[in-house]
Amino acid sequence: MGNIRAVIAGLVTIATSAALLGAAPPDAPAVGPAHAPAAGQQSGTARAGVQAPWPGGTVRTVGKLVGSYPDGQLLACSGAVVDAPNGSVVVTAAHCVHNPGEPRWEQAWFVPAYDRNGTANAARDGWRVTSVHLAPAWKSGRLPQALPHDYAFLTVERRDGRTIQETVGANRVDFEPVDPSRRTLALGYPAGEPYDGETLGHCAGVPTLLTERDTQQPNVGGLLLESCDLTQGSSGGPWLQDYDAQDQSGTVVAVVSVGDDRGRVLGRPFPAQARELLAAAGR
Repeated sequence: MGNIRAVIAGLVTIATSAALLGAAPPDAPAVGPAHAPAAGQQSGTARAGVQAPWPGGTVRTVGKLVGSYPDGQLLACSGAVVDAPNGSVVVTAAHCVHNPGEPRWEQAWFVPAYDRNGTANAARDGWRVTSVHLAPAWKSGRLPQALPHDYAFLTVERRDGRTIQETVGANRVDFEPVDPSRRTLALGYPAGEPYDGETLGHCAGVPTLLTERDTQQPNVGGLLLESCDLTQGSSGGPWLQDYDAQDQSGTVVAVVSVGDDRGRVLGRPFPAQARELLAAAGR
């Protein structure tokens, strides 16, 4: 990956993601691929299947977030345009903006429908981020305890007098409680092997809503997809319900937050208080 920091919280900022997704209470049923159905068998929960890359090439309301650090490194994350009064809001993961104890990027750009643009061209092809909106509990918290607040709303500039929403469209945002029984599409730009972060990847399936019987406290309330091949760089990518292929948009119910080396990816839904952050970003 050279000088590109492809981020996913469970793999980069947490020493061992197994402590988050793999360690359920002793009397709880295990949550992992070992308990997935055999090939050809149907399942109503969690099963996604390895499905990257996205067969449609790009989704115009989904893109890549590229940030530059003082030392010259580049951050690579994912995000989606969401409906807002100012037409200029992108949703992503909070750890794509700032991790407690680490420096924050100096500048960032969001490139919708990114497809082999090259991260070095983000300033040319993207929409510059002008402000970020994070939950107070994320800004003042520590990992992994702050992971329930791993979401962020970004305000981006206009280009040629047009908003990003006018240009590419937007997704709706839904807040908790999320219906976990509905088929959900997770999108992002995986950059960890075997991917290079240059094309859109996806997983789709019916997720599991994690409870205290399934996982450690930081991930309670998260949505889980198993056998999902979204690697580092997919962080912040949208989890969409009601995706419309013609409009290339849907309803964002969560963003990619935590993953592990067993092919399990967690989406972080938005609590009610996240409405205030969206409203602030959309003014």
